[in-house]
Amino acid sequence: MQAEKIDPQARAAVERQQRIPMPHSRRGLKLLRLVSRATAWVQNRNAPSVGATVDGTIPGPAGDLDARLYVPDADGPFPTVVFFHGGGYVLGSIGTHDWLCRHLTRESGCAVLSVDYRLAPEHPFPAAVEDARAAVEWAAANPDSVAGNGQVAVAGDSAGGTLAAVAALAAAERDGPEIDYQALLYPGVGVEESQQSVRDHAGIVLDEADLRWFRDCYYGSEIHERNPYADPTNAGDVSGVAPATVVTAGFDPLRDGGKAYAEQLVRDGVPTRYRNYEDMVHGFMTLRDVDRAREAIADVADDLVDALAVR
Repeated sequence: MQAEKIDPQARAAVERQQRIPMPHSRRGLKLLRLVSRATAWVQNRNAPSVGATVDGTIPGPAGDLDARLYVPDADGPFPTVVFFHGGGYVLGSIGTHDWLCRHLTRESGCAVLSVDYRLAPEHPFPAAVEDARAAVEWAAANPDSVAGNGQVAVAGDSAGGTLAAVAALAAAERDGPEIDYQALLYPGVGVEESQQSVRDHAGIVLDEADLRWFRDCYYGSEIHERNPYADPTNAGDVSGVAPATVVTAGFDPLRDGGKAYAEQLVRDGVPTRYRNYEDMVHGFMTLRDVDRAREAIADVADDLVDALAVR
């Protein structure tokens, strides 16, 4: 695993996570969801402060979606970042990504709207995509409800990064809403088992069985895997999507897919910043005991500030 080359703080976090294996069954998944929510509740008691947080719901295509708005400690209105959590489309919640969203709010000066979308396998593709698109449309149409100034960006990590990318693609292809920026944090795009990053780093946070299980839970059918709204690397041309930051981690099986999508964006004329954190692992930006996580959040926040002219 070349563990000695991984940042020591990240390596310690990986070793703790390896004690909790992925369930690969519906019964085990239900238990892991309960454990992760309880853990998040305990950890979030000491979360960094922001100006305000507002819990509520927003309308979705199949019912209301839980959402949490993080407002900076400053005078608004603010650009709005619609954020989608990771978790392979089967795990994760507003709570598991509270720490990341709070830091992103503090560092960027943007209001962050974190959205809970429907999870697989109960709700396979395209449920999460439909929810993500509905959330972006709602935020764009209701700036007063999100302390917004009319500017909208999308962001997400892992599976949520894919949803953010798909929301940007759909907005470009369907004439809106206008998205000003997209921040894709180690997104699960263009992943192939033959990639060097999968061969070298499967087993660090994610192994091949995890990747196959997430894929089977979410897609349900191979035909969906080729849909551009399941994975934007399936789109022949992504020109016209919002300018982007793409973050990858050196010891992440998903690294090569994310890098390839950043290169695709550049080829299609999309202004893109690619940031690879060589000594990091998948999911590192949610690891509160890792200094490099805070550095990466600050880097992404700087990109948002530059793109959205946050003052």
